[in-house]
Amino acid sequence: MAALPNFEEGQSTCKPPKFNGQYYGWWKTRMHDFIMVEDSELWDVICDGPYGPTKKVRDPAVIVPKTRKEYNNADRKAVEKNFRAKKILVCDIGPDEYNRISTCQSAKEIWEALQTAHEGTTQVKQSKIDMLTTEYELFRMKDDKSIQDMHT
Repeated sequence: MAALPNFEEGQSTCKPPKFNGQYYGWWKTRMHDFIMVEDSELWDVICDGPYGPTKKVRDPAVIVPKTRKEYNNADRKAVEKNFRAKKILVCDIGPDEYNRISTCQSAKEIWEALQTAHEGTTQVKQSKIDMLTTEYELFRMKDDKSIQDMHT
């Protein structure tokens, strides 16, 4: 039997919730809320991916990435959001979970890797929904069972 999580740990409003690989749905909801309170733009970075500063060159205009030397203060602040989001996501995860995400370059990649590992892909989710729906539809009370047994 799996050990129950320590629900006391990570309850601080200053510290992200701890994730050890169990109870992903619980952690996911708490992490979303934690990040939104910290800075809602961090959640945008997780959903949409990191900001990459660009510039227009030549005529007709072609958009190319800026070099780090060309960044202005606004570009630096925007790029920093991805690293802040990554720091929060990585801050309190266990070593097994860290191994899953250690090669990810962005907060979006980290979030998606954890989500796929613990919830599966869209196809897997739909398959589980279909299976549970079928099981529910076929659910019947057996003749030798009482209503209390059925409820239990």
